[in-house]
Amino acid sequence: MRARLQRSSSAWLRAISTVALALLLSPLLSFAQQPASDEAQQAFNNSCRTCHSVKEGDNRLGPNLYKIVGRKAGSLPNYNYSSSMKEAGFVWDQDKLTRFMVKPDEVVSGHKMQPYGGISAEEAAKVVAYLQAAGGSQ
Repeated sequence: MRARLQRSSSAWLRAISTVALALLLSPLLSFAQQPASDEAQQAFNNSCRTCHSVKEGDNRLGPNLYKIVGRKAGSLPNYNYSSSMKEAGFVWDQDKLTRFMVKPDEVVSGHKMQPYGGISAEEAAKVVAYLQAAGGSQ
């Protein structure tokens, strides 16, 4: 009988510990699941929002950036890309997006984002973080 009580109290303590740990970690987990930091969204708004959206199908002066990470460059239907973007032959990843935002002509010469001259690498990294959080990736 005593052994059974010890086992049941041990199981009870493990259950309480698990619940307590979950309660302690829940604020951290919910923070990690937030769509994007205010700073990242502000970077997008300051640098990109005039011409781009992160809503699927919402093409503006520039194509929408919904699920841009993992998308082939120049491949979004219903957007009139430059011939150089259509023929770029790569898939957007974090590095390529960051480099394009910093020095677009070095990534795709003849793009349509004129007179856009680029942003800092730090701001570009924030924008990429926002794009991944807001629009996800493919």
